[in-house]
Amino acid sequence: MKLSILDQSPVLEGASSKQALEETIKLAKLAEGKGYHRYWIAEHHGMPQLASPSPDILLAIIGSQTSTIRIGAGAVLLPNYRAFPVAERYHMLASMFPGRVDLGIGRAPGGSAEASIALAGDFLSKVNDMPTLIDELLHFLYDDFPEDHLYAKIDISPRTIEPPHPWLLGTSEKSAVLAAEKNLAYVFGHFMTDSDGPKIIRKYQDLTENKKPIIVAVSVICGETEEEALQIAKEASTWNQKATSIEVDNQNNDMFSNMIIGNPVQVKEQLQTLQQLYQCDEFMILTITSNYQDRKKSYERIANIFL
Repeated sequence: MKLSILDQSPVLEGASSKQALEETIKLAKLAEGKGYHRYWIAEHHGMPQLASPSPDILLAIIGSQTSTIRIGAGAVLLPNYRAFPVAERYHMLASMFPGRVDLGIGRAPGGSAEASIALAGDFLSKVNDMPTLIDELLHFLYDDFPEDHLYAKIDISPRTIEPPHPWLLGTSEKSAVLAAEKNLAYVFGHFMTDSDGPKIIRKYQDLTENKKPIIVAVSVICGETEEEALQIAKEASTWNQKATSIEVDNQNNDMFSNMIIGNPVQVKEQLQTLQQLYQCDEFMILTITSNYQDRKKSYERIANIFL
């Protein structure tokens, strides 16, 4: 089973945005050294608690300071953009870091309604155009527009022999169906939803002609002991409430309902159980703690279990 990391570049208590970005780069280097398969950066806008509105810029730095780990966006929020500049930027990354670049695609707003309007104007209409945007992006990535198409005359430069590998990210049956229709590999955001993930994944597999790899993104906190892990999770809940403006009832553990929290043995057992449910090829792990040292140690413990 492959393990990867999803990083939202959180600005934790007492830290600056600059420190958050520096910690992301440090964690990516640690991930490569520990044997994680890929390192993805999330995209968010107008959110002071999250420091990366432009994953491609950060990926260029991470790629230059690593050598083997796959790097990518998790995800480019496609309704915010035209397909052409996205293809250009990720072809450029793939030219710099051959065989290492992923292009995750999502359709969430990634910020407030006001931020979405500032980015894309009528965001909802762009969401409805998502299938067309994906088609355009794939044609740009693979240089295979029909000869009579206006965009067939466009040459992307730099263009690579091995283009960035596209994935579709989602949390619903609708996204799974879209991924299958577009013949895209699929990432399911287990940590973001209470939906029946295994059922959604089975739907995707039933609709996909050729077997595609499946990633499940899950929130994990691994402590030296169960008590330590629970304490770290409770401390992190304060930051999460500020970041999401959602009140959380710690007494009822609402925030922890679909998280994996425990000591290394417990985390291993829970991930193995989840893998059996999903029949997935890979877990992409998101860890949010109240400080960067706890985050680093959690990822180290998880790597020591599996890698």
